[in-house]
Amino acid sequence: MKKPLILVTNDDGITAPGLRALVSFVKEIGEVVVVAPDSPQSGMGHAITIDNLLYSKKMTLDLDQDESTVEYSCSGTPADCVKLGLQELLDRKPDLCVSGINHGSNSSINVIYSGTMSAAIEAGIEGIPAIGFSLCDYKWEADFSPAKNFIQQIIREALENGIPTGVVLNVNIPKLEAKKIKGIKICRQARANWKEKFDKRTSPTGKEYYWLTGEFELLDKGEDTDEWALANGFISVVPTQFDLTAHHAIQTINNWKLN
Repeated sequence: MKKPLILVTNDDGITAPGLRALVSFVKEIGEVVVVAPDSPQSGMGHAITIDNLLYSKKMTLDLDQDESTVEYSCSGTPADCVKLGLQELLDRKPDLCVSGINHGSNSSINVIYSGTMSAAIEAGIEGIPAIGFSLCDYKWEADFSPAKNFIQQIIREALENGIPTGVVLNVNIPKLEAKKIKGIKICRQARANWKEKFDKRTSPTGKEYYWLTGEFELLDKGEDTDEWALANGFISVVPTQFDLTAHHAIQTINNWKLN
């Protein structure tokens, strides 16, 4: 029997340590094809390239890379990478798409802005089971090794049992030693927001510009959320859907006098 084919992507770029770690974890499970941005694309959300050219280049980044791992860089966004991979670069439909490991959290409202999760969602839209992985450590030199066994466990379960149609898994991992991670919790997305500020500055040439800053504001005290799980030493898994219909609001809007 053939090993499962796993598409690997991210938003931090093909050379990012998080992606290199994920590739090393995943190639112990299946045949790997990497299609990832050639430069950082963090915070791009679900942007796609429609007004520029896309370029792709086959690469060899690991000295011990074997024939079961093929890698491509892409000049576009994370969503572009998945689209190009599925339509042009892969010779068969992958059994799973994994995105990450992101440098930094994609829990709660952060999922909206995440290129990592948007890549996974793009795969889900195309009917490919998909998982986005993020580590709650923004450092480039972050240690991803404590997450290895947990990530492999989640991937193996997804391959064996499948992921519900229309659902993508958003997995966030606390910045802890492996022995201090208490386990895995299936959660809901916490209600939160960013209190944004624009720091107005002046360039050396006298031109005004703005630098986006802000503070994360947790508005949810529930103990079934991803934020609670992470704060209490658990890995959070949020089943995330890309049908944005607010089904509960349909009847309310139907009561408007629109006819």
